[in-house]
Amino acid sequence: MTIEGVADALRAATVQLAVASDTARLDAELLMAHALGLSRGDMLLRQRDLGTPDTFPALLDRRLSGEPIAHITGTRDFWTISLSVTPDTLIPRPDSETLIEAAVDHFATQAPATILDLGTGSGALLLAALAQWPGAHGLGIDASPPALAVAQGNAMRLGMADRAVFRLGDWAQDVESPFDLLLINPPYIVADLPLSGDVLREPASALFAGADGLDDYRRIAPDLPRLIAPGGMAAIEIGHDQAVSVTALLKERGLAVALRRDLAGHDRCLIVTNPG
Repeated sequence: MTIEGVADALRAATVQLAVASDTARLDAELLMAHALGLSRGDMLLRQRDLGTPDTFPALLDRRLSGEPIAHITGTRDFWTISLSVTPDTLIPRPDSETLIEAAVDHFATQAPATILDLGTGSGALLLAALAQWPGAHGLGIDASPPALAVAQGNAMRLGMADRAVFRLGDWAQDVESPFDLLLINPPYIVADLPLSGDVLREPASALFAGADGLDDYRRIAPDLPRLIAPGGMAAIEIGHDQAVSVTALLKERGLAVALRRDLAGHDRCLIVTNPG
């Protein structure tokens, strides 16, 4: 430990991080908690009694170089669970919790028994849903073996390995049975769109989807009518400007579509049901 107190170190780190992050204070607190081996809440309660760990400056340098907080700490909170994350997966974001919120509203009176997560990545959506509905079982599919290893590890750490199966696959190809709940967060960024911030460190295969950002929606839409069980739904994440175009693709398949916005008021989730 250094002589400098945590409270003073947090103030100084916040000033440094302000040039590189829109969440400078939060970043500083998460890094300090990680260095101390404490939860952020415990660290904040005890900050005036603690010294700054010698490892903190190196963690701060990594963040200043553009490395995402989740990659530095190796964890990210999502919904009610905490996940291990690596550069092999998309970092779970609060915007994606909109899909779980939509499902909670839809299944207010009867819980889903079966859940399919297409493009599961770290397993965030599937494992959050399984935490929400302890009686449910689910299948997560991804085209990346390293991502599936992360998801499987998360399922084991959360005690859900007996309820979550992860499989290598190409979207819904070779998936036959219908599911009560489908959770889908495909790549939707226009190819070659200039990006900045944390997203630069994330796998391109989880971000980009062709010249108009719709390539993967076009591949997923034809399978949805057979995969949504009676009374079930699919929650599909979209970019903030894609509601009209993706809705059109889904309605061409005879599906009913409703829009849900995230906490910032942006179009974020399409709620898809099969009226047939």
